[in-house]
Amino acid sequence: MNPSPPSVNIARLLYLVLCELAGLAIALSSPDIPLWAGLFGGLMVAGFFIFVESLSKGFTLRGFSTATFGLAVGLFCAFLLNRVGIEKLVLVSVRDIGGDSGDLGEALALALNVTIYASLAFIGAVLALRSNREDFAFIIPYVRFRQDAASGQPLLLDAEVIIDGRVGPLMIAGFFTGRLILPQFVLDELQSMANSPSPGKRQRGQRGLEVLEEMKTNPGIPISIHDSAGVAEDDSFQGRLVQAAKILGARLITTEENLTKIAHLQGASIINLNDLSEALRPKVVVGETVRLALVRTGKDDHQGVGYLPDGTMIVVNHAISKIGTTQDVTVISTLQTSAGQMVFAELLENVGDLS
Repeated sequence: MNPSPPSVNIARLLYLVLCELAGLAIALSSPDIPLWAGLFGGLMVAGFFIFVESLSKGFTLRGFSTATFGLAVGLFCAFLLNRVGIEKLVLVSVRDIGGDSGDLGEALALALNVTIYASLAFIGAVLALRSNREDFAFIIPYVRFRQDAASGQPLLLDAEVIIDGRVGPLMIAGFFTGRLILPQFVLDELQSMANSPSPGKRQRGQRGLEVLEEMKTNPGIPISIHDSAGVAEDDSFQGRLVQAAKILGARLITTEENLTKIAHLQGASIINLNDLSEALRPKVVVGETVRLALVRTGKDDHQGVGYLPDGTMIVVNHAISKIGTTQDVTVISTLQTSAGQMVFAELLENVGDLS
């Protein structure tokens, strides 16, 4: 169980002190109430509401606003039923059965009114909490449109994508919109990596913390840390990330293939930066002439290898003698593999001989 944040504990303590002061003031103002009774009453009231607050630990402000909307809908429906004349119908029914039982009819009408208002308010709040964002978009589409257009969908970060370091420049360039959300357990993971005895893991953790510090100091990158309340601790690290993304209605950004598959299986929205990079990589077509620096030998003795600016490897036939120089080559074939695109080419000066 996660300990409560210090700010919440301070708020609880202040509330307890205020309740005790209120109980003390009531006891001092009334000679019939003992001092101990006022203090005990204040303690009981504070204890009850603090207990209720602890039960709603996973209940966020988003859930509170959603429940309030459902509560308002339920009360409005109860008001409409009351306007129809339910109370008058009860009074007439009681008079028909028991004669002039005015007090009984009024009591029944009051009880019926309270029951109707409480029941419909409860049903409205529960239905609202069970609904998703699309249901609210159907009811008030303009509000949803304005919200998405102004702020965009939140983006949830995992540890690997922070260490990768590409999210910040993409935000500044305007390719991503919306607030970046960093779960507290992801920050704890980065801190654990930074303190790891393994040099490689420690370097990666320190790199992630440095990237976070740069993003926090940049006013063009809105980023906040989420306390991850409501996320089950017994899930795996990847499962907690997916669960947090679904709770917050955010898109998860990662570079991990396994996490991408898990998110797709669980219906969470996710962006894999490696897939994005692959989609933006320019395609090399057969017959295209490319200016290429040959840097090393290929698998076969006669081959030379060069790389495009985006990292695509091009294998050039009969170019062993040209290694260390820059040559014009013509693409003769391409092969798509799981590791990326492989390109085979011939020296431009040899293309005429082949034809």
